[in-house]
Amino acid sequence: MSALGAVSGVQLVRYILQAYVIVLFARALLSWFPVHAGSPLLPVIRVLDRLTEPVLGPIRRILPPIRAGGMAIDLSIIVAIIVVEIVASLI
Repeated sequence: MSALGAVSGVQLVRYILQAYVIVLFARALLSWFPVHAGSPLLPVIRVLDRLTEPVLGPIRRILPPIRAGGMAIDLSIIVAIIVVEIVASLI
């Protein structure tokens, strides 16, 4: 056994799912800020988009953003977080 201890396969999957929840939260938070072409946040946002869009896109097709006046409320991130948390609790 190493100094850090052994991590089971199930525990590793839980860690990965929790990391994905953090990525989803980061995407949600950064979506609230306008980003321009020269912004240092642009590469971060692109990575977050690539990591999350394969999950959020299908959810968004089923549950499109809700229009409220001049803005839209995207619930796909909330649904994705709930689903990931449920999956993590079941394993």
